[in-house]
Amino acid sequence: MQKFLEMNSNFLEIKNVVKQYAGHRALDGVSLTVPEQTIYGLLGPNGAGKTTLIRIINQITAPDSGEILLNGAKMTFADVAKIGYLPEERGLYKKMKIGEQALYLARLKGMSKRDALNQLHFWFQKFEIESWWNKKVEELSKGMAQKVQFITTIIHKPKLLIFDEPFSGFDPINAALLKNEILELRDSGATVIFSTHNMASVEELCENISLINNSKVVLQGNVEEIRAVHSTNKFAVCTSSELVENQFIILNKNILKNGCFDYTISKNPQMSNNELLGKLLQQTQIISFAEQLPNMNDIFIKTVS
Repeated sequence: MQKFLEMNSNFLEIKNVVKQYAGHRALDGVSLTVPEQTIYGLLGPNGAGKTTLIRIINQITAPDSGEILLNGAKMTFADVAKIGYLPEERGLYKKMKIGEQALYLARLKGMSKRDALNQLHFWFQKFEIESWWNKKVEELSKGMAQKVQFITTIIHKPKLLIFDEPFSGFDPINAALLKNEILELRDSGATVIFSTHNMASVEELCENISLINNSKVVLQGNVEEIRAVHSTNKFAVCTSSELVENQFIILNKNILKNGCFDYTISKNPQMSNNELLGKLLQQTQIISFAEQLPNMNDIFIKTVS
């Protein structure tokens, strides 16, 4: 994965962005770099400044200082045509027919009527909602409305996609469907900014992340490297016979149905993983050996707290 990232150029660069509102600094010197054709996690608790940054990228508001670069050039309002933005708060007109509204939004993105209709029929069929074309938005469930808005976000094939809590309102099956579509969009050339509170989705989809708290970036980097840095030096080990502590500590032991021994052990941070494995092999046959890295949810809570 790291080798893949090094091959990608910096597609979007946020440099020392500051945004001040009356009595509140929403962003305080925020900088981050999004490599091309990756999924980048923009994380943080409510009120941290994520939405303000997304609004600045979309040219909805301007920073007080700092700059936004797209492909090495300063972003302008014309670049908005290259962006697809799915906000957390949905914005469909409830009284309009679904197909009519989707066509209207596609035309606003600069598509011809013919191209828009072709693409919309393709996506409506793919998402199995073609029978809803002439129904009104107010007749849709939250998940169905989410599908429609997702389609209108990606319909013009933007180079930069920004998804803010895209799985809200979805059952597990449709959430998995949407995750696969996001991965396919990345593989087809799109760069994705993914904002969510669901850390499991971050681990599943994101290569890199920035965590914003109290208007500042407090954690940034490659997801797997961040997890490794926050290692608690705990390991899950399955052996053919019992272990005796030898420069490691046994935290938990279970005897499995097949007669094997399942352990959770910890080691001194100064001891390498290979050294630990060597100590274990001196005693018994190792069936499995895996470091228990903390998940992003634990790291999020620890960092923000």
